This record gives sequence, structure tokens and C-alpha cells, in this order.
Amino acid sequence: MILEEITMADFEYGLKKTKTVLIPFGSTEEHGYHLPLSTDTLQAYEVGKAASSRHPLFVAPPVHYGCCRSTSCHPGTISITTGTLKSLLKDIVRSLRRHGLRNFIILTGHAGGTHKMALIDAGEELIEEFQDIRLAVLTEYDLAYREGKEIIETPGDAHAGEIETSRVMHLRPDLVKATGEREFPSFPQGVLVRNKRKFWKHGVWGDPAKATAEKGRRINDLVIDKLVEFVQMLEGFEET
Repeated sequence: MILEEITMADFEYGLKKTKTVLIPFGSTEEHGYHLPLSTDTLQAYEVGKAASSRHPLFVAPPVHYGCCRSTSCHPGTISITTGTLKSLLKDIVRSLRRHGLRNFIILTGHAGGTHKMALIDAGEELIEEFQDIRLAVLTEYDLAYREGKEIIETPGDAHAGEIETSRVMHLRPDLVKATGEREFPSFPQGVLVRNKRKFWKHGVWGDPAKATAEKGRRINDLVIDKLVEFVQMLEGFEET
């Protein structure tokens, strides 16, 4: 059940079938010269919608903004603070809980470390605030990397590389502009730099030239399978 497409009546009926909602978090962030700024959001939202067709599940409208520090100097990236990100998540969960939902899966398509930690921090605060909810924070890219390890050829592939390019080629080939070039960032270890683009010129972390739509389809199917399994696990999860 896609929240932005259903009515009040649909929502009330849906609550009779499930108390679970997936909240996709993405970003508006550079993904090289070949992928759209919406890449992270697109992947998380699409697998969420696909999972909801296999298992009763609400899917909330995606959050299109994230904390994007390492790409903040690249054209097109819109980065929000960790405080704003945490507040967004907490307000969304509180509101959905008031409407009767109890199982919350935060699926982030953006895999930045600071971004992920902010979502986890907010989640920890929410489970302390409400004793009647289950909450999980999943990184969609981590699922893709783990499940697709036999498919991907590029060691250390990550941002806008073989994995993400393959998946966007499968999901939205109309948004892929030519072929990106292999690149890996060269940030100095431990040093916080102001001009981040100096150490990561084209915003690619991996080898998009090895991407194919078929690889993207296979990886996407594996991610959807694991996501459905995870939803079922969370719905039955008991701490005691």
C-alpha cells in the first residue's frame, strides 16, 4: 500500500491487514555525471514498493534529503544537518504511530556514515519513548552489496559505481546519461578537508563501465527478497 496513492478509507482498511510501514530515506546527491541526483531515493522507494506487492506493508512517501558530507561540494547535492534528519524521522514515526502503526522499517538508500548514525540515534530515542513499537534501520545499499557480491566484478565498488549504475539502468534507464568512468576517492585518512571535491573530482566510487541492466535486475530481485524476509522477521520479533 503506497501511502501517497491511497485514500483515508484505504488506510483504515489496510490497518486491518498490517501494522507495518516502510519509510524510505534517500538523498538529493551527486552520483557522477551519468546518474540522477535522486539515485539513492529511487532505489529505496522502488524496492519498498516491490516488497509491498509481495507482503502486506505500508510504504510512506520517501524523504528526498539526507546528510551528505563527502559530496557536499559537488554540484546538485543538497545536504541537511543530522539534527534536521533526526527530527524528520522522529516526527514521521510519531505521526504514523498515532494512526495505529507499530512496526517501522527505516530503509535508507543513502549510505553515508554520518547519515546512517543519525537515523540510528533517532531510532534509539524512539524505542525509549514508545514501548509498543518495533523499529529497524536498514541500509539499502548494504543489502545490495551483500546480496550481489557474486554478481559485481569491481572490488570496493560503492557510490555511483557498478552496483548503483546497474540498478538505475534496470529501474530507470531513461535517467542514465552515457557511461561513467572508474574512479575512487583519495581523501587523506583522518583529515577533515574543506574542499572535498579536490580529493574526489567526479563523484564516482567504483567502476560504472562494468554496469549492465541485467546485473541491476538480478541485484534488485535479491534485495527485494531479503527485504520481505526482514519484514516478516521484524513483525514476529520479541525481545523477551
